[in-house]
Amino acid sequence: MRAAKRGLAQPLVFFVDRSLGKRIVPEALRRAGETVQVHDDHFAPDAKDADWLSVVGTRGWVVLTKDERIRYRMIEQQAMMRASVAAFILTAGGVTGAEMANIFISALPKIRRFVRKYPRPFIASVTRSGTVVLIRKKP
Repeated sequence: MRAAKRGLAQPLVFFVDRSLGKRIVPEALRRAGETVQVHDDHFAPDAKDADWLSVVGTRGWVVLTKDERIRYRMIEQQAMMRASVAAFILTAGGVTGAEMANIFISALPKIRRFVRKYPRPFIASVTRSGTVVLIRKKP
C-alpha cells in the first residue's frame, strides 16, 4: 500500500535551481536528511525556466529558488501552473550560500506544512527569518 493511502506523508524531493548553486545549499539539505536534485544534474546550465519547470513539476519535485522574477514572468507562471509546481522563492537578498542553506533548513518544517496544506500548483516566499508566505495558488 502506498504511503499516501496509509495517511503517511510522501517523501519530498527538493529541486534546487541554478540560482541557489550546486553545492552549498544542496549539501546542507542532504545533511538535514532531505532528498535533493540539482538543476545542473538534469538540465543544461542555460535551460529555459519554462522548460525545466515543466519537467520538475511532472516529476512532483518541490522547487527551491531565489529567482524572484520567476513569479512575475508569464511564461514561467504558466509552466508552473500547467505542471502543478510547488515553488518556494527565497526573498532575502545579499546572503551567502551558507546563509541561504540555513534559511531553507530553518524553514523546512513550514515548507512541509505548506506542501500538505495547499494543493499544487502554488508559489510561496521564504523570508530571511524562515517565514513562509503563500504568494500565488491556482485560481
